[in-house]
Amino acid sequence: MSEHILVVDDDPVQRRLLEAIVQKSGFQSVSAENGEQALAILDQHPSAYFDLIILDLVMPNLDGMGVLQALQKTAIKAPIIVQTAHAGIDTAVNAMRAGAFDFVIKPVAPERLQIAMRNALKVNALEEEITRIRSKSQGSYSFKSIISSSEAMARVLNLGQRAAKSQIPILIEGESGVGKELIAKAIQNASNRANKPFVTVNCGAIPDNLVESILFGHEKGAFTGASEKHTGKFLEANGGTLFLDEVGELPLETQVKLLRALQEGEIDPVGAQKPVKVDFRLISATNKDLIQQVKDGKFREDLYYRLNVFPIRVPPLRDRKDDVPALAKNFLTRFAAEEGRKSLSHITTQALSLLQTYDWPGNIRQLENTVFRAVVLCDGDQLTIEEFPQIASQVSAFSETVVKARAPYPEHLIYTEPMHGIEQQRTGDEIQNVESAVQYSPTLPLSNQDAHNVQTIHASTAPEAPRQQDPWGLLRLLDEHGNIRPLAELEAEIIGRALTHHDYRMSDVARRLGIGRSTLYRKLKDYGLEQEGEASTDEGAKAS
Repeated sequence: MSEHILVVDDDPVQRRLLEAIVQKSGFQSVSAENGEQALAILDQHPSAYFDLIILDLVMPNLDGMGVLQALQKTAIKAPIIVQTAHAGIDTAVNAMRAGAFDFVIKPVAPERLQIAMRNALKVNALEEEITRIRSKSQGSYSFKSIISSSEAMARVLNLGQRAAKSQIPILIEGESGVGKELIAKAIQNASNRANKPFVTVNCGAIPDNLVESILFGHEKGAFTGASEKHTGKFLEANGGTLFLDEVGELPLETQVKLLRALQEGEIDPVGAQKPVKVDFRLISATNKDLIQQVKDGKFREDLYYRLNVFPIRVPPLRDRKDDVPALAKNFLTRFAAEEGRKSLSHITTQALSLLQTYDWPGNIRQLENTVFRAVVLCDGDQLTIEEFPQIASQVSAFSETVVKARAPYPEHLIYTEPMHGIEQQRTGDEIQNVESAVQYSPTLPLSNQDAHNVQTIHASTAPEAPRQQDPWGLLRLLDEHGNIRPLAELEAEIIGRALTHHDYRMSDVARRLGIGRSTLYRKLKDYGLEQEGEASTDEGAKAS
């Protein structure tokens, strides 16, 4: 999925030209013939559906200025590029005052419009990111801050908004990295406790001997080292929300006290003389199957039913791939700004297709780190498939592309070798498709078809003796049957080539191979190469 751009122009020829420029730039276009139709199309879609609007100012009936004024009364925040054949300072100023982002003159050059579109999309993404950062810093993270366009996540957000209106205990389930804490924060800020504390506790990161003290607090002198009184997380969250992340990691002893806190609304600090009343909203999260934990005796059944009053399951990223493009673009905007890469503002359609094809076992956290790495690697003004080699190597439809990017074969390289008396020629591209995956990326898995292709190429191009002039001194890893060659055979071939390359100068050969001369002579004897080595050494001695 790429950005959606609405093109509004009454001239059919100009409209088609704009559509072609938009689509050539990697975006999706929707067209309207006049202002009324444009407003109708915008009304039929969610307010955030269109990322950009290209608007003609001079149109019959409702003109561009009328559309700009109408959009000011809506929730649509998409940047607008206005265009007109009647250039003038007053016209440009009026359009900008009415909310336009940029102003172009007809007929607009494709390069000028592409720059305007990229700049508008970049600024819009930066504004959204600034809004999210400000909301996060101010503790006002809301459901609108969650980037999502998939139906699966729409159901999750709907459940969260319903749960926020009550005090019901919530259990958020989902794999690591799907955004469970963001859902919890959105629920808190949509509830009547929005201005109260939101306290997060990662239950899996607390040592067992400190869990009770950290959660419920302790009195001074309650145990060795307790030099001061500690309030505990429950009291910190008094009046607000307590978020217990990875609640399935709690020890059984602590689960008993948690159950009492939920049932009675009071806690027992370590060393306290009497219980303390607390008022809190509990939201729990887990990446484990708590039902199985109950069956295995690792989680209390009564506590499970107390927590699992209102379950919300957040789907993994592989089940909501429609969210990947928007998430990737958001991460790109953030990391490009953090790394000072002002010109880096776009991800190619092919790269987005790659990201949507991958299953993301690490979910959103993995996608975030992947885009961060791509931003650091990128030398251009857009992220391409070459910036995601680790992902491409695991997706069969893209693995060939990333292999070529890692180690390209010269296109002019020609193999000319006899095959049953016939001269057969193979270009570098033909060999590259199947053999380079073995020579350059031995960690990539080969399908049965690839293995067959490799076997066929070697059977058709290799003479009975091993090739002595492979490009760049490469060695074949597979034999004529498609199997990995024995290590001893490869070592013998390496030593033989080293002897030839260094004209049988044994000191140079040993030094380049990183072994001693005595070891080299022993290996020559083991592999039946000692006669050649000795003969060459004798000839060298006679010549000297």
